[in-house]
Amino acid sequence: MHTVVERELELRLVLSPERSIPVPARLTYRTDDPYAVHIAFHIGSENPVNWTFARELLVEGVFRPCGHGDVRVWPTKVDRRSVVLMALSSPDGDALLEVPAAAVSSWLERTLRVVPPGSESERLGIDDALAELLAPTVGRVDELWLSDPWPSDESKDGE
Repeated sequence: MHTVVERELELRLVLSPERSIPVPARLTYRTDDPYAVHIAFHIGSENPVNWTFARELLVEGVFRPCGHGDVRVWPTKVDRRSVVLMALSSPDGDALLEVPAAAVSSWLERTLRVVPPGSESERLGIDDALAELLAPTVGRVDELWLSDPWPSDESKDGE
């Protein structure tokens, strides 16, 4: 069974140092995808804009600047409020988003209780799947090895 940790919150899309607009969003963490966080931005279009990136990046970004390329995250203060800034880049454009640090931190804490850091690979079941795949087949005869895949012309199988 998989667990989902979600949180609806309002981020701010920073347009300039003096101006920002609200953007409703949903943060989602799923134990069947334990390394990732998913953010759906509801921007008034028919479908939300979805971003997925490493949970570790968001966890670290609450405390110190991190990331490079498409996703960068860092903590700061805006009007004496602690916030986390996320800079997102894509071929469609760039966005700077501001989220209250307390809101994202409490949601992250919930995800970390569900799947503690370092235990993510256990959720993927890779070890169990490999063990099953490589397990000896005691007591079972593999018919593929017993049949002739290319019967000779002289055999009665082909008639």
